Amino acid sequence: MSLARSILLRASKSQWLARQASERAFAQKAVRKFMPGEELEDALGASAALKAAGFGTVLTQLGESLTGLSQADAVRDHYLALFDEVKQRDLPIQVSVKPTQLGLDHSIEECRTHILTLTDKARATGGFLWLDMEDSSYVDRTLDLYRSMRQRYDKVGLALQAYLRRTPADVAALLPLRPSIRLVKGAYAEPASVAFEKKSETDVAYFDLAITLLAASAKGECYTVLGTHDIGLLARLTARAAELGAKDGNYEIHMLYGIRTRDQQALEAAGRKMRVLISYGRKWFPWYMRRLAERPANVWFVVKSALAG
Repeated sequence: MSLARSILLRASKSQWLARQASERAFAQKAVRKFMPGEELEDALGASAALKAAGFGTVLTQLGESLTGLSQADAVRDHYLALFDEVKQRDLPIQVSVKPTQLGLDHSIEECRTHILTLTDKARATGGFLWLDMEDSSYVDRTLDLYRSMRQRYDKVGLALQAYLRRTPADVAALLPLRPSIRLVKGAYAEPASVAFEKKSETDVAYFDLAITLLAASAKGECYTVLGTHDIGLLARLTARAAELGAKDGNYEIHMLYGIRTRDQQALEAAGRKMRVLISYGRKWFPWYMRRLAERPANVWFVVKSALAG
């Protein structure tokens, strides 16, 4: 792992830095590159604009570990209301949640109850619910939660991380469920025994996993989402998808709001099914540091953007 990536990931865990950043206009201006605003209404407005341009979106409220289970009730209620907003406004929005937002650190069964309540709400409103993957210590519990969701409703998906050494086995175990899987590279600090340290290793793992998923999608056994901003990798994968018989409607490409916007537009114009992930909320610092750590060269670009004008 590069020194810059290591520093950024370490910074993402600092509560002191998070407090300092939340109070600094410089940091608030910089983070606007990656999110339209802190409020839900900001995210809904951005989703409406993207709909007009032909894009679907995925919305997630930032915030991870809770200090108590009572906070999970408020998160659950927020997402329940979000599903109603999405239906009322007729927007092509999917919802994504983190298990720790719903109390996983305190009780897996309480977390399961909240997640299944949201699953039932997604079914009632015709929505789609994604379950995000967090660091490696949560993988087994998150897989367990996803299986419970999948028993209740088919429009539920799970994020998996290519840099984890265990992910090929996890994919093999999930495929009998006919899952929806969003494959990402991974953005947490992990030991070498658990995750690949070199970008080149992660890239190879991502390609191999994506081919497995796309082959399953071609047979109707999986719905694949390629969650990456690596344009070269996407070009190779979309070419192989066609060879495997996975048509554009058999899979999607997801990218983050504000990153490679022109490439997103080009992919959509080429007939790819595109969806933009929009984050909102005041607890953006850990997420933001992990986004920078994915490509540390972005740090200088963000500094220049924040100083401009």
